[in-house]
Amino acid sequence: MRLLLLLLAPPAAADPRLEAALPEIRRGFADWMRDNRVPGLVWGIATPSGLAHVEVEGVADLATGAPVTADTAFRIASMSKAFTGLSILMLRDAGKLRLSDPVARHIPETASWAPATPDSPAITVGDLLHHVAGFVTDDPWGDRQQPMAEADFSKLLAAGVPMTRGTGTAFEYSNLGYAMLGRIITNASGRPYQQQVAATLFRPLGMDSTTYDVHAVPRDRLAKGYRFEGGRWVPEPELADGAFGAMGGVVTTARDYGKWMAFLLSAWPAGEAGSGPAARATVRAMASAGGPPQARARPGASPCRMAVGYGAGLLIADDCDLGRVLYHGGGYPGYGSHMLLLPEAGVGVFALANRTYAGPAAPAWDAALALRRTGFASPRALPVSPALARAYEAAGRVWAAGRIDAVPDMLAVNMLLDRSADAWRAELGRLRGELGACDTRAPVSATGALSGRFQWRCTFGRLDGQILLAPTPEPRIQALRLAIAGR
Repeated sequence: MRLLLLLLAPPAAADPRLEAALPEIRRGFADWMRDNRVPGLVWGIATPSGLAHVEVEGVADLATGAPVTADTAFRIASMSKAFTGLSILMLRDAGKLRLSDPVARHIPETASWAPATPDSPAITVGDLLHHVAGFVTDDPWGDRQQPMAEADFSKLLAAGVPMTRGTGTAFEYSNLGYAMLGRIITNASGRPYQQQVAATLFRPLGMDSTTYDVHAVPRDRLAKGYRFEGGRWVPEPELADGAFGAMGGVVTTARDYGKWMAFLLSAWPAGEAGSGPAARATVRAMASAGGPPQARARPGASPCRMAVGYGAGLLIADDCDLGRVLYHGGGYPGYGSHMLLLPEAGVGVFALANRTYAGPAAPAWDAALALRRTGFASPRALPVSPALARAYEAAGRVWAAGRIDAVPDMLAVNMLLDRSADAWRAELGRLRGELGACDTRAPVSATGALSGRFQWRCTFGRLDGQILLAPTPEPRIQALRLAIAGR
């Protein structure tokens, strides 16, 4: 089966950097699957061009022995929240709501709610989006509310919900909050939540095998969900879709989910042309965290502490090795899943499994680290703007002349106020004396349109440099930092 999927994979799978990482990634997922007693698993690697690689292990149905394939449907649980989050942002763009709107404006049943504390503000749409409304964490309870009828949800909301803390004071994950976002999407869009997401995201992206109705999935295409209890796998019941679908109801395949990952990744970097069901800037807004940050440990074998925020259905962090990451797990009766995006590299990893709460986070993050080590998930180079190119050329002239005032027309007003021309001449002389001649033809690496780094190889070492331009109509150098490499 793995050989078949490799043959079906897009040409990107031939990238030698990807191929070099695959043995380690396979071992990681295989070991995780064995250690966690998981019947079946599919994992994939996506780029903005689509699904670059997909592999499977195990079975979708223990009774029949049917193997997992790239077209096997899994419930992805809380990974569904990203579809809800983006749908809220799209309705914001359409003028149907604002993140600052009180929830009661869109859910009348909550109009009589008392504030979480006497000094708490009214709960807003943004509070629900970022999990700072003040609700208690409800993973065990919320998962079993999936089939709740809309009328019963209305009764629950009208009766009022107890709060565990003041609104806006701390992150606390809430499935109830995202179910409420589903109701807001229904009321703001004028059609049921599931229909809105299907019409605006699933169908435009060609996710034809993705649904909220697990009973609509052909029986031979569905990964049956199991829990491991008493030394054996026990089938979990198939919970119908209902009012809590917005928090965790999506059923999808690896091929379809690869399209979703590719769509999200295609929103980076900013400034490029693109098309899709949502504006690229709106997709990037999913990575705008709200509320206080949380300290979390990176999953997997390599330790790293991260400051994490919650955006619109995605967690956001700056990882020690991977840079900016967006991620989310999914746990559900019978299923576990995880997804991880490296937007600066244009690479994503995801995995879907059919055992209760068996989220494959550790092997997914280890896979991303393996892809970074081989270079497949290295950050994409930013383009060098004309202004930065001019400034870098001027830096070369400064070095050749040994004088900062060799390029007076390229200096911002602060440069000779912060350090005199004589002090610059002395510092440049010291560096030139220690390093000898330097090759200034090496390219500059942009860190933004108005900043960059470079390194020159010299007779007796290397010179590290940084350029920062001023925010003026004609950008000029406001900082030029030079240092001997390794010091």
